[in-house]
Amino acid sequence: QVQVVESGGTVVQAGGSLRLSCAVSPRTVSSYAMGWFRQAPGKEREFVAANSWIVTNSYYADSVTGRFTVYRDSAKDTLLYLQMNNLRPEDTAVYYCEATTRAFSAGSFRFESAYDRWGQGTQVTVSS
Repeated sequence: QVQVVESGGTVVQAGGSLRLSCAVSPRTVSSYAMGWFRQAPGKEREFVAANSWIVTNSYYADSVTGRFTVYRDSAKDTLLYLQMNNLRPEDTAVYYCEATTRAFSAGSFRFESAYDRWGQGTQVTVSS
């Protein structure tokens, strides 16, 4: 059974940076295609970023392009990270890490149906 655990969420001021972590088991992170989604109060969960089987292929929502980076811990292959820079109040949300053993098809990484498991989420609050 795949397990996903996010961590690193906290309160940060606008313009600041934060790094979220995602641990996946029982396999190493490179065994999965993975994505980050977020859900703000009163809104639907939305795609943020994804990292495919081919680790150099990363995808981002327009709202975070240039500010967020998704990458894997290549040394230990145990964690997926989401580096968030220049945070804005509208980035406030619960962030979820999601994993799948299936390969992404064209654009599928943007939809939760492409993933098999996700964690409980970690709260990120950006104060203005």
